[in-house]
Amino acid sequence: MAQTPQVILSAFADEAANRKTAIEQLSALAAIGLKYYSPRFVDVAGNGQIKHVVELNKSELSSLKKLHQEYGMQVTSIGARIGKVKLLDVDDGSHNKFVPFKKYLKTEVASTIRAAVALETKLIRGFSFYHPQNEDPEPYIPQAVEQIHEIVELCAAEGLVYGLEIEPNLIGETGPLLAKIARKVKHPNMVLIFDGGNVAAQNKNPIQCFSEYKEMRKGLGWMHVKDYAIDPSLTWSGAVDEERLKNFVPANVGDAGHELVLRDLKEHLPKLEKKMKKLGVPGFFMEVEPHLKGGGQFGGFSGPDGMGVAVRALCSVLDYVGIGYQLRSFDDIRELRGF
Repeated sequence: MAQTPQVILSAFADEAANRKTAIEQLSALAAIGLKYYSPRFVDVAGNGQIKHVVELNKSELSSLKKLHQEYGMQVTSIGARIGKVKLLDVDDGSHNKFVPFKKYLKTEVASTIRAAVALETKLIRGFSFYHPQNEDPEPYIPQAVEQIHEIVELCAAEGLVYGLEIEPNLIGETGPLLAKIARKVKHPNMVLIFDGGNVAAQNKNPIQCFSEYKEMRKGLGWMHVKDYAIDPSLTWSGAVDEERLKNFVPANVGDAGHELVLRDLKEHLPKLEKKMKKLGVPGFFMEVEPHLKGGGQFGGFSGPDGMGVAVRALCSVLDYVGIGYQLRSFDDIRELRGF
């Protein structure tokens, strides 16, 4: 009898915490039954000082690692913001920042790699840079490819894998564009991250979302899971105002076509899992990033209740299509407490 394909469940923990404290985040995810998470914004000491994980100092990273041991958690990826800056220093009417690329490598990229090494993860989530607003992204692919390749090389030097996520308004805002970037970068330490909610938020229906997933499938390394319900009253302008997106929903009720995507993914999971294990990753991650109480350019929020709803919704779809996963068991608790 064929073995059921498996994914590893994970979540962006800051979405589950009202005050972003590390203890809140890890407690919420451990209670849901998860063993993995991606850190993003976190208050390590619980003193109201919220930082992005790449801004934590050595002592704070060490304290966070101790909490991982206490709560039996491991880091999936660094929820980085690499690539969410302008490709060119032009005034295009957006609020996006431009940072000279060589400086960017020495600051944002270097600090992200430092955090990944310190927290013992192989994966860094990143993006494909902003082209000038309201322009065709296609002509900007060569420069984006050149810069992304340099980032990937720095990651690979530390044994890390760079995951390029599909997201609105960036050069890699569609499946075909992101797949083209991956083919041109052509590096074993770069993979793609599909996020159906980020596609549906571009006013695309389940069939269109599935089509974009298929364009990316060969290069997939892991998946983010959120969903979006298209608002028929909104006129599509070709760009997404991320701060105004209000229609995020659980994965079993939106327009991202998760059933279609996961039925297809099931057939390809063994090969994808083998690829990721060869890179030193424990398997194929499916990471919940639901934004059920709001989302924006650099993060989102669901609350502990919303995160529970989102994880259970994903599990229901996985059960329906026949993909396996594991939540914490009594054996895990016994092992954690040294019974």
